[in-house]
Amino acid sequence: MGAFWFWGETKENKKHHHRETPAAVVVKMENPNWSIGEMEPNDEESAQDFINGSKLRNKNAKQLTWVLLLKANRAAGFFSSIASAVSRRVKAGKTDSADDSNNRVKNRILFAVIKSMLVIAILLFCFEVSALWNGTKWELDNLENVVRTTTFGVKGLFGWVYERWVRVRVEYLAPPLQFLANGCVVLFLIQSLDRLVLCLGCFWIKIRKIRPVAAESGSDLEDGYFPMVLVQIPMCNEREVYQQSIAAVCNLDWPRGKLLIQVLDDSDDPSTQILIREEVMKWRDQGANILYRHRVIRDGYKAGNLKSAMGCSYVKDYEFVAIFDADFQPNPDFLKRTVIHFKDNDEVGLVQARWSFVNKDENLLTRLQNINLSFHFEVEQQVNGIFINFFGFNGTAGARGSGGWLERTTVEDMDIAVRAHLNGWKFVYLNDVECQCELPESYEAYRKQQHRWHSGPMQLFRLSLPDIIRSKISIWKKFNMIFLFFLLRKLILPFYSFTLFCIILPMTMFIPEAELPAWVVCYIPAAMSFLNILPAPKSFPFIVPYLLFENTMSVTKFNAMISGLFQLGSAYEWVVTKKSGRSSEGDLVALVEKEAKPQRANSEPNLAEAKEELLIQVKKASAKKKKKKHNRIYMKELSLAFLLLTAAARSLLSSQGIHFYFLLFQGVSFLLVGLDLIGEQVD
Repeated sequence: MGAFWFWGETKENKKHHHRETPAAVVVKMENPNWSIGEMEPNDEESAQDFINGSKLRNKNAKQLTWVLLLKANRAAGFFSSIASAVSRRVKAGKTDSADDSNNRVKNRILFAVIKSMLVIAILLFCFEVSALWNGTKWELDNLENVVRTTTFGVKGLFGWVYERWVRVRVEYLAPPLQFLANGCVVLFLIQSLDRLVLCLGCFWIKIRKIRPVAAESGSDLEDGYFPMVLVQIPMCNEREVYQQSIAAVCNLDWPRGKLLIQVLDDSDDPSTQILIREEVMKWRDQGANILYRHRVIRDGYKAGNLKSAMGCSYVKDYEFVAIFDADFQPNPDFLKRTVIHFKDNDEVGLVQARWSFVNKDENLLTRLQNINLSFHFEVEQQVNGIFINFFGFNGTAGARGSGGWLERTTVEDMDIAVRAHLNGWKFVYLNDVECQCELPESYEAYRKQQHRWHSGPMQLFRLSLPDIIRSKISIWKKFNMIFLFFLLRKLILPFYSFTLFCIILPMTMFIPEAELPAWVVCYIPAAMSFLNILPAPKSFPFIVPYLLFENTMSVTKFNAMISGLFQLGSAYEWVVTKKSGRSSEGDLVALVEKEAKPQRANSEPNLAEAKEELLIQVKKASAKKKKKKHNRIYMKELSLAFLLLTAAARSLLSSQGIHFYFLLFQGVSFLLVGLDLIGEQVD
C-alpha cells in the first residue's frame, strides 16, 4: 500500500498527455494524518526511467517503512477494538463469573493465581528484554558458578540485580520447578500408556470380532420373550427437544401392554409444563401407555426425579427400566436389541448403548466433541465392557439390582454403576446399538456440562472409597476402580494437562534452567491425539485444533476436579445443558399452524387456548433469537492466553523453536475460547 501505480497514457498519446495524467500517485502516512502527493517526471526520458524503476530504488526503503507502519497501525487498531469489546463485556457483567454466585470464591482464587502468574511473566519478560537490550547475557558454567558476559560492559545497579536474579533462579526456583515438571511428565507417560493399552485392546476386539451376543436372541423374541419394561424420560425445561424424545420412545417396537412410559418433568417454567403435558395427552390418545409426572418439591436434581418416580406403586410390576434423557431418540428396535441380553443371565445388571450425534458437523465445537466421545464409546466403554464387565453408566441403558438412585452427587448414573459393580453385577456394552442425541453447540453450555462431568466423579470417589475398600470384589477390580477408573482418568488427567502445559511449560521459558524436552511438548501429545482421533477418521483434518482445544479445556476440568474433590460450592451445581433441537426444527411452528383438533371432554377448559398463545409467543421469541445472541468473556482463559503468548515471546530470546510454536498456537487457542469465538453464541 506504499504506492499505487496508475498509468494514464498509451504509446500513441504519451508525448502529448503525459503531463495531464500523473505518472504515479504516492500515498504517504505523515503522523498523524494522510497526504497524497503527485510525482511527475520532467521529460519523457525521466518518465521512462521512472517506469523502469531506476529512481525507485532509493525510495523502496522509505516506502517499505511506511507500509510496515501502516500495518502496525491497523494491528494496533484491531487489538484496541478487541480490548474495548472485552471491557464493555466486563462492565456489562457478561463474563464467565457473572452468573456463578455459588462459584465466586473458588473462581476468584483460581483467577487470582492465574493473574499473578501473568503479571510475574510480563515483568520477567520486560526484565529479560532490558538485559538483552543492555548487552548483558548470563550463562551457566555449572550449578555453582554463574558466568557473566557483557557486550557493552554494563555495570551498576541493573547488572547487580540481574546477577542476583540469575543466582536465585538457578539455586532456588529451577530445582523445585524441574521436580514438579518431572513428576507431571511421569503422570503424563502413565496416562499415555493407559491410552495405548486401551487402543490395543480395541484393535484386538476388531481383529477377533469380539462382541456381546445374546444366545438365540431371535428365537427368544419369536417365542414371546417380552418382559415388562418401564421407560423413563427425565427432563427439566426441555422446550426444544421434548417432542422428539417422547415421539421416539412412543414408537418403540414393544407390546403396548408390557411397556409403560413415564415423562418425568421437573420444569419450573409453567409454559413448558403445559406444552409437555399436552404432548403426553396427544400420544395417550393415540394408544401409547404414557404418563405425565411433575414434582412439586424438586430436590436432588435428576437423581431425585428418578428416585421419586421409582416410588410409585405400579413400578414394582416392571422388571426392567430404560432411561433416556430428553434429547435422546432411540430407534424402534432398541428394546429388542438390549433387553434380550438379560435373558437367562442373572449376572447382568446393566446394558449400555452407544451414543450418536445428530449435530456433530454443526460447528467446530461439535466436531471436537465428537472426536472425544467417539473415543470414549468406541475404545474406553467397549474395552472395559469386554474385558472387565464394568464401565461408567452413560444414561441410555437398562439397570437393575443396584440399590436404587441416590442424590449424593451430580453423576447419579456413575454412582449407580459403581454400586452395582460392588454388588457383583456385570455390565454389557453394545457398540452396534446406537441412540441419537445432541451435542452442546455453544461453549457456555459445553463448559457447564464438562464442569458437572468432572466434579461429580470426584464427589463420588470421595464418598465411595470406603465402600470400595470394604467390598468383596477381587483385588484386581478394586485396583481398576480406584487407580484406573477414578484416579488416572478422572483426577490425574485434568491435573497434569493443566499443570504441565498451562503452568509449568510457560514458566520454564522464564526459568530456562528447568527444561521440558521436545518429545513431551510435541511428539507424545501428537501421538496421543492421533490415537484419540482414530475412532472418528473423518475428523483427521481437525487433529491440531483438537490437541489445542483439549489443553484449553483443561482449566475448566481442573477447576471442576478441585471443586468436587474438596467439596467446594460449585461441586453440587447442576445446570441443564442447553439444547437447540436441531433434529426437530420447525416442530413448534408446525404445531401452531396445524388445524385445531377437538379437545376431550375431561381436558382443562382453557388448555388449548393457553397452548396456542404460548406457542405464538415461542414463535415470536425464536424470530428475535439471533438479535439477542452475544459473546461471553471468559477471564481465566483470556489471562492464560496472554500468559502463554508472553512465554512464546520469551522463548524467541532463547531460540526454542518447537516450544515457541506450541506456546503461540496454544495461546491463540485460549484467546479464541476466552473471546467465545468457538461454537454458537449464547442467548
